[in-house]
Amino acid sequence: MHSDSTSTFYDENAEAYASRARSLPKQQLDAFLARLAPGAAILELGCGGGQDSAYMLSQGFDVTPTDGSPELARQAEMLIGRPVRVMLFQQLDAENAYGGVWAHASLLHVPRSGLADVFARIHNALRTDGILHASFKAGEAEGHDGFGRYYNYPSADWLSALLSAGGWRNLAIEESEGTGYDGKPTRWLIVSAQR
Repeated sequence: MHSDSTSTFYDENAEAYASRARSLPKQQLDAFLARLAPGAAILELGCGGGQDSAYMLSQGFDVTPTDGSPELARQAEMLIGRPVRVMLFQQLDAENAYGGVWAHASLLHVPRSGLADVFARIHNALRTDGILHASFKAGEAEGHDGFGRYYNYPSADWLSALLSAGGWRNLAIEESEGTGYDGKPTRWLIVSAQR
C-alpha cells in the first residue's frame, strides 16, 4: 500500500469491499493456472475478499493468500477457511518458492518509485520459469481516485520498459475495458511475464 488514505479505505470498508458483487476474473485465472504444473505453489498478493484464492484452491493449487489490510485479511479468512498473511508488498522476502504469483488489481497501489523493487522481490520469490499475473488501471500519471486510494496509473509502454529492465521474459500486456469498485469505466492493463 502507498498512502495512509489507501490503507484506511480498505480497513474501514473491508466488509463491504469483500462482499461486493464481483465477477471472478475466470478467463484470466484459467489462463494463468493452465501455465502452471498441477498443484503448483501460488502466492496471491492483495487477495482482497479471497475469491480468487478460493477458486485457485478449488482447482487443487497450493495457494498462499496475502493482503496488506488486516481487516480484509480477516474477511478473506472467513471465505476460504485458512489463514491469510498480513503483508505489504515491500515485505516480500521469499526466494525460489512459488510457481506463480497472482497480483490481480493489487500492485496498482504501489508508488511508481517503488514498483521496480516490488517486481524484483516477486522475481526472486518465483521459481525459474515461474509466472506472474498482474493487472493495473491504465493512465499516464499517478494519482488518487474518488475514495482517496492511491494508484500508479501506468501506460503499457512504461510498464513494459520497467519489466524488461527487471529481467522478465515472455512479457505480454493486454488491454481491456472494464470497471472497478467505483463503477467507473476503466482501461485495464493485464500483465503476464515469466521469470
